Amino acid sequence: MTRIFKQLLADRGLDESFLHPKYTDLFDPFLMLGMTKAVDRIEKARDRKEKIIIYGDYDADGVTSSTVCRDALVNFGCEQVDIMLPNRFKDGYGLNRPAIPEIINRGAGLVITVDCGSGSEDVIVELKTQGIDTIVTDHHEIPTVPKTAVAVVNPKRRGEKYGLNMAGVGVAFTLARALNARKNGGECDGQEKWLLDMVAIGTVCDSMELREENRIMVYYGMIVLGKTRRRGIQELAKLAKCKLDQVDTHAIGFQLGPRINAAGRMKTADLALDLMLSDSRAEALRLATELDDLNKERREAQDRAVKEVGELGDEPVLVVRGKWHEGIVGIVAGRLTEIYKRPTFALTELDDGSLKGSGRSFGDFSLAEALQSCPKGLLLSGGGHAGACGLSIKGSDFEKFKKHIVEYYLSLNLKDQEKYLRVKSDVILKDLSELSVELYDEVCLLEPFGPGNEEPVFEYTGRVSAKRILKEKHLSISVSDDKKDVRMMSFYAPEEQLSVKTGDIVKVQFTLSKNEWGGNVKIEGMIISLEVIENL
Repeated sequence: MTRIFKQLLADRGLDESFLHPKYTDLFDPFLMLGMTKAVDRIEKARDRKEKIIIYGDYDADGVTSSTVCRDALVNFGCEQVDIMLPNRFKDGYGLNRPAIPEIINRGAGLVITVDCGSGSEDVIVELKTQGIDTIVTDHHEIPTVPKTAVAVVNPKRRGEKYGLNMAGVGVAFTLARALNARKNGGECDGQEKWLLDMVAIGTVCDSMELREENRIMVYYGMIVLGKTRRRGIQELAKLAKCKLDQVDTHAIGFQLGPRINAAGRMKTADLALDLMLSDSRAEALRLATELDDLNKERREAQDRAVKEVGELGDEPVLVVRGKWHEGIVGIVAGRLTEIYKRPTFALTELDDGSLKGSGRSFGDFSLAEALQSCPKGLLLSGGGHAGACGLSIKGSDFEKFKKHIVEYYLSLNLKDQEKYLRVKSDVILKDLSELSVELYDEVCLLEPFGPGNEEPVFEYTGRVSAKRILKEKHLSISVSDDKKDVRMMSFYAPEEQLSVKTGDIVKVQFTLSKNEWGGNVKIEGMIISLEVIENL
């Protein structure tokens, strides 16, 4: 074991059990509050041959949760299983009143929510008056447990001791393990592991902490992705140029995930769901191609929107408006926050003259508290948490809203918020000699990377010995310690990085990558930040 890797493990308090997690270390699913009641009611529905409707969400977590729950119910022997996903533009998030007539018309005896439902007591009560029971499986905040539900399975429940919060798909998989165990006399038969491809995608795309159970599920989920039987994922991966047998969290988060999410953002999440459930290669290819096209459309719309924002003032919070696709405003807010390092509200104009949008923040500025501070009547609707929110206001109230938000921010007297965006280096190198294939392979043992287990960041200060700009937007440099040169890449590099010159002394933060070409293997760096210390 290299010196650097030993130090990394010590700094993070990790041991062999973290590097090689065991599937058998997952908790007994029946330890989760409400699980026994949920399984009992599903067993009754199976025996009665009741129609079961799974009600999900329109993002990647909702789509994968719905797929896992559906497969688990079918494997349990349930014969009538439908899935309903809300439309972002017509229905909004979660189990809501517009869904009630459709649930009744489909003849449901039982509704199982996935990735939603914790705040839908009124809808659950209405369904109950129609003789329809509801089981809630969710992972969002749950201030009050829906008392009318047959069972509520949510790791955020008060008194829940099951473990770390997991994505909606993680909760659905825990239900799947419980159903499998019930079917097989108390012990899972292992077939439930084939659902872990969906669990890996949903967990990574929902930015869950990759520790404890989440790490175990994603660790094995990436193995299952390499062997997945789902034609839809196979075809989507080809279009995304993603090798499933080499998949990592970056590929899930930046290649597969955006294409799955594009369905709900740009059109309807049913397209992504149909892809997950497709048994036909031709149909899977058609759907994957449509998702790929929608993702291109999403990316183009997002880039146009960011450019249209134009010159911005020096306000500490950005509040911008435009005529943009409703499904991309959250991404636009996030992109502007990333570029300008300021909290952002991005609002788009609707046909009725109102403005609907999203906010993104970081540090000590809570968007939820900012919305709560608004004068009565300023918001038509709004809610969220510290880092992200959704809202709508009258078009005529835009300047009033902007003025209030800026004044509210200033009243907090926050200092040095950009510190929350600075990347902390795990390893500061004195020279480049220790960057080896052995170290790279050791670092890979820490996968899957994500919140709670970030990819190790290296830092080195040295001389730029070579520079190339590729396609006018990507930067390739070689950094030297006078004995060894290491190539480093920055894709879509900002202007300040592109302006670096050969001979400059730079402080660079980077993660490790491996370049294999013509039988040669070289360790390279992926640039996170680049600062010129001394000009040529």
